[in-house]
Formats: sequence, C-alpha cells, structure tokens
Amino acid sequence: MEPYKHFAIFIAELRHSIRSLGVSIIALTIGLFFLSGNLLLFLQEHLDEKLYFFSVAGPFLAHAKVAFFGALYVLMPWIMYVVWKGIGRPFGVTGRKLFWYVFATCFLFYSGTLFCFMITLPYGVDFLLGFQSEELKAVISVGKFVNFVTIFILAFGIIFELPVFMIFSAGVGVPRKVFEQNRRYALLVIAILAALLTPTPDVVNMALMGGPLYFLYEAGILVIRIFRLDRKRSIDPPGDRDGSSAT
Repeated sequence: MEPYKHFAIFIAELRHSIRSLGVSIIALTIGLFFLSGNLLLFLQEHLDEKLYFFSVAGPFLAHAKVAFFGALYVLMPWIMYVVWKGIGRPFGVTGRKLFWYVFATCFLFYSGTLFCFMITLPYGVDFLLGFQSEELKAVISVGKFVNFVTIFILAFGIIFELPVFMIFSAGVGVPRKVFEQNRRYALLVIAILAALLTPTPDVVNMALMGGPLYFLYEAGILVIRIFRLDRKRSIDPPGDRDGSSAT
C-alpha cells in the first residue's frame, strides 16, 4: 500500500498547486486590468491599427482579455512548473532535472512569443490588410483584434515548446526513429494544428505557424541524435533508478 500512499500525497500536492495557481491568475488578472489600457495601446501602436467597438461591453471585455493574457504570460514559469511536476514526477523529473525542464520550456515559450510579436504578427497583419482598397476599408473591432493578437502570440509560445516534449519522450523510451520515420504524419498534424491554432484559416497564417513548427520538429530530432537521448534513457521510472522493481 506504500506506493498508493505516495501517489495520494502527490495528487494532494498537485491539487494544492493548481488551486494556488488559479487564485494567482485571477488576482493578477484583476491587478493587470488597471494597466490593460496601456497594454492595449502598446499592441495597437506596434501594429499601427485603429480600433473600433460595436457593443457597449466591447471595450470592457477587450481590456479583461488583455489582462488575463498578461497574467498567463507573467505566470508561465509557475504554470510550466505545475505541468512538469504533474507529468514528469512518475518518470523521475524532480529536483535539478525539473528545474532544467521548466527553464527550457519557459525559454522556448518566451522565444516563440517574441518571434511572433516582432516578426510573424506584423507581417501577417500587413499581408491580410494589404487587400483593402479605396472602396474596401478595414474597420477592426477591438474585441476581434485582441482575440487575434493574444491567441496568435500564445499559440506561438506553446508550439515553440515542441523540442522539449520530444526530448522528454525520448527520455522515457520513444526511439528517435519514431520521429524520423513519421515525418509525413508530423507534417499532417502540424498542418492541422496550424489550422486550429491560427485565428484565421488562411494559408499565409498557417504557413507562418506551420513553418517554424516543422523546423522545431527537425531541431528536436537533431538534439536527440547529437546527445543520444533515446539511448541514455535519462528519465527513468523511480523504481528503475534505485534498482528496485515490483516482484
């Protein structure tokens, strides 16, 4: 019954972490709401767009969404800690190893969001709005604008974490050849993800997300090959690390 006791303690700790994280997200969202005007103005000036609203609650909801996105962005290290603590502990991802997984995931997340914000997002917006003319002028809703920008940035941050989860898979026993031999299926999944995660289902935005995502897929394979991570089995179940096993 000892393993079940440890598992119950772990579930209780994880539940407490998730509850504390949820309270922190709500509290920080409320705090950032008072700064959401400046944040929204920053996004608006960066993309050089005029915004309008078409409902009474439109501006309030837009500011609330910006505040919520800001809270997720700031608390991402804690979110990643809770995620890795939950999925990694059964495979021995604890202590220093947990720190490096959280660090690498957060580094890639923030790199993806900055890449999107500085390069992909401005290009995508300019391309999509490049079809307007004297007879066809864009009138952009503030709500649609916030949805487009925040979802696009958040999605880029998430997909940039792909190599870390590939490395984790290699550590728990998935051979590198599985990734190499299933490139065609990876391309299909990447295309589907790009279609689902991009705010607009046009080819340009799908390519802007799908291209970097496939590059990261190949980068994950390269890292696994160079360091032979699928052979080291660097992440072992707790029972295998101490040499014990159930009999």
